[in-house]
Amino acid sequence: MATPHRMSIHLIALGAFALGMASYVTAGLIPLITLSFSISDAAAAQLVTAFTLAYGMGSPLVVALLPARHQRDALLAALALFTLANALSAMAESYPLLLAWRALAGAAAGVYLALGIAAAAALAGEAGRGKAIATLMGGMASGTVLGVPLALILAERFGWPQALWLITALGAVAGLGLAARLPALPAPAPVALVRKLSLLKHPATLSILGVSLLAAVASLGMYTFIAPFMAVPAFGGVSSIALYLWVWGAGGIAGSFLIGPLVDRFGDTGVTLIIMALLALSLLLLPMAAALHPWLALAPIMLWGAAGWALQVPQNNRLMALRKPHGDAQLAVALNESALYLGSALGAAAGGLWLSASLSIGALALAGAAVAALGALLQLVSMRCEPAPSGESCRV
Repeated sequence: MATPHRMSIHLIALGAFALGMASYVTAGLIPLITLSFSISDAAAAQLVTAFTLAYGMGSPLVVALLPARHQRDALLAALALFTLANALSAMAESYPLLLAWRALAGAAAGVYLALGIAAAAALAGEAGRGKAIATLMGGMASGTVLGVPLALILAERFGWPQALWLITALGAVAGLGLAARLPALPAPAPVALVRKLSLLKHPATLSILGVSLLAAVASLGMYTFIAPFMAVPAFGGVSSIALYLWVWGAGGIAGSFLIGPLVDRFGDTGVTLIIMALLALSLLLLPMAAALHPWLALAPIMLWGAAGWALQVPQNNRLMALRKPHGDAQLAVALNESALYLGSALGAAAGGLWLSASLSIGALALAGAAVAALGALLQLVSMRCEPAPSGESCRV
């Protein structure tokens, strides 16, 4: 990524690292928070729901209403608000306040990531856009895999607020660095809200969002049940899932960072098709490998993590290319993030219903593979659908 703005892109990625921590750390803090506020586990779990719902639903609304000329200021403001919300969360003296601050942090995080992807793409230029987006997604994956365990160690030793203070510190460092180094961003022509919302009628855009939704249902939905899956005697009877989660996350980091140059060199649509096929293959092989020996499951789990995290690089790259001429690229990226969170929620809910019906948890992985294969089919169909010059319809 030979660009004079390389430092700015890495600072944006540092903010994404903090976002990755904030997105996943709360689940690990639930036992400590329940003791601190004398609430149930179910109530504490709503802190995760508040963050993710605000992240997925709030960011498209804010990005849609954002004036085009204020992108740099909005990016800095979103990161500042995210940092402040985490500091307020660490100081919360009641459960309702903590719930409110987690929702605020989630909304700010969603806006920051959408604007950060657009900013990094603009700074890197057309030739380096894929690698720049990969740097951001790699930062977020690293925050999840490396940052969350560190935050939980701090929490167990010094109390749960310390995990949030660590996120606050990282957000503050990224914010101060960006305030000093981030150059002015090119401002696209102003676009009316009605015109921005017209992207929801664009077949190619809807296809990208559909593939992201199906990928999240398959990947993040199955991730919810990886522990009970590996605990089944037929699949190894594993008592500690830590190694498998670490391998999944390590695959995610590798996939996020390595996919960027491939997207820049070969384009995004074909890379997306290959990733979806690999995701389907990994989930298909998972129960077969685990049935032979639990250690053999590490290979499909790493491939699964790599494919799941890598996918959003070509997806966001394609959205930026499609929607930039229309002035609504940031909104498209925000909607893509919403598709991911909605897909994750749908996958987790469907998996819960599957197990409630006493269906095989091994077959659940195969169902995830089928959903991923459906996403690959949708991607293949969309590749045969060439956008018309107007950009509002397509011809096969």
